[in-house]
Amino acid sequence: MTSRELSDRVTRRARKAGVPLSSALLEQLEVYFRLLEAWNAKINLTALDLQRDPDKAVDRLLVEPLVAARHMDPDVTCAVDIGSGGGSPAIPMKLARPDVSFTLVEAKTRKCAFLREAGRQLKVELRVETARYEMLLTRPEFHEAFDALTMRAVRVEPRVLLSLQALLRPGGEFLLFRGPSGGEVESIATPLLVSRGVFPLVDSMQSRLLVLKKREIGPPAPAVTT
Repeated sequence: MTSRELSDRVTRRARKAGVPLSSALLEQLEVYFRLLEAWNAKINLTALDLQRDPDKAVDRLLVEPLVAARHMDPDVTCAVDIGSGGGSPAIPMKLARPDVSFTLVEAKTRKCAFLREAGRQLKVELRVETARYEMLLTRPEFHEAFDALTMRAVRVEPRVLLSLQALLRPGGEFLLFRGPSGGEVESIATPLLVSRGVFPLVDSMQSRLLVLKKREIGPPAPAVTT
């Protein structure tokens, strides 16, 4: 796929999803996609076939995060991405929201090397943590440190959400990327997490963004005396 073909494909797929692209953002997305192609030939960053099914790859890796970035609260200043892998959704969201600082959490060393190189090539600041998310929960500096948490996973268990909420400030949000059969996490009733909504991402993939908000718990009400 030539540079012109990639540019046209990304522009067309984004426009179909209702996301206009500036020339600067389009250029950065192309750099990221090309870097992903090169590294994916050496290490398994994504199971998607970037050459044989480029429309699906562009939709999943680039367009979905761009749509999700539009649903991120405008007041978010720092976010953490769990299980970052090849950098999507975190990197395209960072490109779309340069005002937000992103911490990418990935357990595999070689994937972390790619994430750091992507940051260098794109000239964006990415904090990369080589760790499982459970390790972050033991570090006080990460406790209630983020306004938003992003995660793409086939399955999300309630106990995982309840653990990860410790990373979010009160009022912070989970942004969970789900496919058509990803289950209804928004229906989980917990004392700390409430649903803000379910938003479509890419129609052809029937993908959705589930947003869960961490409750802001105020001081206890004063006792009523009679």
